[in-house]
Amino acid sequence: MIRFRNGYIVLPKGLLSGGVVVADAGRITFVGPVTEAPQTPKAEMIDLDGGYLVPGFIDLHVHGGAGADFMDGTEEAWRTTCQAHARHGTTSLTPTTTVARHDQHLRFLELCQHFQKESTGGARVLGAHLYGPYFAKEARGCHPAEQVRPPTANEFEAYFAFTDAIRTATVAPELPGAEAFVRACRLRGIRCNAGHSHATFEQMEAAVGWGITHIDHLFCAMSDRARLRLTQTFPMRGGVMEATLFFDELTTEVIADGKHLQSELLRLAYKIKGPEKLALVTDANRAMDMPDGEYLFGSLDGGEWILKKDGVGLMPDGKSLASSVVGMDECVRVFHRLVPEAPLADVIRMATLTPARILGLESDIGSIEIGKRADLVVLDAEMKVRRVYINGKPFSRES
Repeated sequence: MIRFRNGYIVLPKGLLSGGVVVADAGRITFVGPVTEAPQTPKAEMIDLDGGYLVPGFIDLHVHGGAGADFMDGTEEAWRTTCQAHARHGTTSLTPTTTVARHDQHLRFLELCQHFQKESTGGARVLGAHLYGPYFAKEARGCHPAEQVRPPTANEFEAYFAFTDAIRTATVAPELPGAEAFVRACRLRGIRCNAGHSHATFEQMEAAVGWGITHIDHLFCAMSDRARLRLTQTFPMRGGVMEATLFFDELTTEVIADGKHLQSELLRLAYKIKGPEKLALVTDANRAMDMPDGEYLFGSLDGGEWILKKDGVGLMPDGKSLASSVVGMDECVRVFHRLVPEAPLADVIRMATLTPARILGLESDIGSIEIGKRADLVVLDAEMKVRRVYINGKPFSRES
């Protein structure tokens, strides 16, 4: 049993000052003011020292960290990545693929299935985010071009052998076969995203009808009016960005590392989508927690070389971004600083309860509520991670 006191408890709608949280047997058993807290003489007492107790962060979009990538195809790489992100306060995540060969995606899904049942020693594996290879080639970003391809039934039906391991799948809606892929995923309960796409507004509207509900990394690797104008004449038309902001049923995410998006874009996303439909993601690659230098994005066999420099991933020519290199704790701090109108409770919500709801797991994780998993993070007054608990057990950040 653990008892947290003497700080601020961050709840979905606000902060509880001087409250108490009790966790026992991996679940939260009490949340409330100290005057109503049960007596727990045998509990381990955790003094928040004026800091914050927040739910464990949940990352919808993450590739790697500490020198490893989920596409490396080894159990060691998965443990390394999940433990690295746990050090930054992430207690649950959806391992995210990169564009790669078919056999590499199958190996990724095998490992995902394995780690849904076995502990990683760090962040919990919630299920795969099948992200790529079904991208528009011109919107592939730092993903290797050779393996970018449209969905075909012969291929994606092989992935469905691992349906229980797939939580989310991304596709560019303008590709041939995209509708069949989305409809096949939805029949199996797999949530579908649009991403790395130059679709028009009309194509996005159709995709919403098929079952697309979420858009990957808003403003990044997507079409908008200005981009479409390069290939199309009047009248001007919208693209993925405009559709994301227009359709209330769509949720989305931002990479809040302070490098991908400036303050005005984060503020726009927050204003239009709000904390219930906007999630924070890291999109972190293997260079997270590593020194500056060259790294492979994606698989060690067939990945794309990128450069870590100035706190972000860059393409080798330095002219475009290539994923991020920070943990979720840094995204929370950056968003809180760059979007001053967002209360702290909203910022934490976008890293916890909102991604849990996007994944359909909000009844179990994502907020500090009685009955939910005791996935908890202690932050100091500067919102730096001090302690991490997964299922009520302390995670050693020195490991």
